[in-house]
Amino acid sequence: MFSLLVNIPAYAKWKQNGVTVAGGNGIGNATNQLWYPNGLFVDDDQTVVIADYSNNRIIQWKNGDTANGQVVAGGKGAGRGLHQLNQPIDVLIDKETDSLIICDYGNGRVVRWSRRSGTTQGEILIDNINCNGLAMDEQRNLYVSDWKKHEVRRYKLGEKNGTLVAGGNGEGDGLNQLNGPTYLFVDRDHSVYVSDNENHRVMKWVEGAKEGILVAGGQGPGSALTQLYYPQGLFVDKLGTLYVADSVNHRVIRWTKGVKQGTVIAGENGAGAGANQFNYPCGLSFDRHGNLYVADLNNHRVQRFSIE
Repeated sequence: MFSLLVNIPAYAKWKQNGVTVAGGNGIGNATNQLWYPNGLFVDDDQTVVIADYSNNRIIQWKNGDTANGQVVAGGKGAGRGLHQLNQPIDVLIDKETDSLIICDYGNGRVVRWSRRSGTTQGEILIDNINCNGLAMDEQRNLYVSDWKKHEVRRYKLGEKNGTLVAGGNGEGDGLNQLNGPTYLFVDRDHSVYVSDNENHRVMKWVEGAKEGILVAGGQGPGSALTQLYYPQGLFVDKLGTLYVADSVNHRVIRWTKGVKQGTVIAGENGAGAGANQFNYPCGLSFDRHGNLYVADLNNHRVQRFSIE
């Protein structure tokens, strides 16, 4: 995803109590339930599309209909068939073709499903990849993280090999390395932000760079405001402010450009299921009004925090 539309004021605040907009009815595969929701994508009309990991499906919840979601890909059990998904971990909408692009983690592939009604199967875009995160720039290049190869590659749609844009120098914590990269974000300059999960940091790789720039964390795992603890979902607004789902700290933290420490904008009230709590926040996004959406993994729900 990229931040062409989201203009969040520099000193924005969000309500501390989230509202459940998807799931929150315990573990299960009913249409009002989620089971370990991971990545999510918020469309222009505030429809939330969710990688419902353990249900092996992509489910969308329309704005205002918090009772039930609609399965839009998979949901036919875990498997390798084109009509199936296996532990989908991230998803985005390609507006140009009105399709979903899905990181089908358990099958080691990236697939595309049309959003037209009646679609019963997807097509494989990239195979044999340990994908964990996806992003797309406005030229519709696809960026995919490979957590086993510790790298991020950029693909023109239809391309199989892609171009290395981050990492690719083995597992490590050097500036030219990554360790278990997960979620991605691409800005308008084609800089790639990477949740460098096992290094507990977020790296920014400018287009064409041979090494990344540390933009958040990197001080080892911990809960200080200078630290992250297995960072997951990312978002960058027009001002270059970075928002991170800081999973093990059960908080969402904002890092303004160039600062040495973050500010908590939601959570950090311990692990729990309260409206002001998370239990391992994972996917993260904003709608065009600046409301924050968080996939609250172990609570099997998606929370929306309204901008004040």
